[in-house]
Amino acid sequence: MAKPQETANETWTDNEPLECVSILPEAPNVVTVCFQAPSGRSFAFEAGQFLTLELPVPGGPLYRTFTISSSPSRPKSLTITMKAQATSIGVRWIIDNLRPGMTLKATGPGGRFTSTEYPARKYLFISAGSGITPMMSMTTEIYDLGRHCDIVFVNCARRPSEIIFKRRLEHMAMRIAGLDLKWVVQQPDPYQPWTGYQGHFNQLMLGLMAPDYLEREVFCCGPEGFMQAVREALAGLGFDMDHYHQESFHAPGTPGPELVEVELPDDHLPQEDVAAEVVFDISGITQTCTETDTVLAVARNAGIAIPSGCTFGVCGTCKTKKISGEVHMVHNGGITDEEIEEGYILACCSNPRGRVELEI
Repeated sequence: MAKPQETANETWTDNEPLECVSILPEAPNVVTVCFQAPSGRSFAFEAGQFLTLELPVPGGPLYRTFTISSSPSRPKSLTITMKAQATSIGVRWIIDNLRPGMTLKATGPGGRFTSTEYPARKYLFISAGSGITPMMSMTTEIYDLGRHCDIVFVNCARRPSEIIFKRRLEHMAMRIAGLDLKWVVQQPDPYQPWTGYQGHFNQLMLGLMAPDYLEREVFCCGPEGFMQAVREALAGLGFDMDHYHQESFHAPGTPGPELVEVELPDDHLPQEDVAAEVVFDISGITQTCTETDTVLAVARNAGIAIPSGCTFGVCGTCKTKKISGEVHMVHNGGITDEEIEEGYILACCSNPRGRVELEI
């Protein structure tokens, strides 16, 4: 092993393996593995970046990519937090076989999903499940600076017991001003009262959690379906998507999966410079508009009264029958799948695509 003075000014590179020094259970099927460099070198990376581990599974090697959950402000060790899914092979091998003292080959760090890449005065971190890991790294780095920050930190999980880093983040929030934690769960744990948000993350929750979301730099990480819902919620509220960033896995080939900030799909989002037209069949009125106008706003401009309540797609008051055409609708539970199949839309959160005819 190299002498300490020989490595004091050197940083770890992926020519050297990582040594596992501890494994910490975080939540059901979730562990944090702490690594150090056998040489004693420090780690240099940006908060939010990732590593690819080479795992010696039977029939392997197997390559799996994980976001670094520790902060570069604590450079003597590096942690990776991972969750084993029902079909996991790599994470399952790590949980069942990796022990302190063992070493693994790794490549990286890499990735541009970092607060360093997109510095801002205000942040909105939105994550689900183990997607919390890059947010934890970025938040810890900001926390370690010791200055006032402005972070709205949203994490979604199935149950409170499955929220990763909950106690650690709450401890940080008690010791620094400006870290606002918001938890969303699908259901509470048995015999454990839950007074926080419950359900699926939606526009209404966003408005309550971060009323100034239009002013924030948004980072999102989680399953693709979750991220798509977040994108649509933000776009539907007029958010400038140039300030939205997300992290996803993809498999480019050898040596293994790579974690990158993906180019965002447009999801057929409404465009301000694209014309549209709404035909009110019973009223005999046709109104021109753009794709970013809601059907409710178009109706009001045409002098047609559609009953409405929340304007967030929750109450269902503005439910209207569509005869033909397509709309982009991002609702918050105010309409059922069966009603959508029958042609109904919520006027408050539906944007017309091309020509749309309504039974009103």
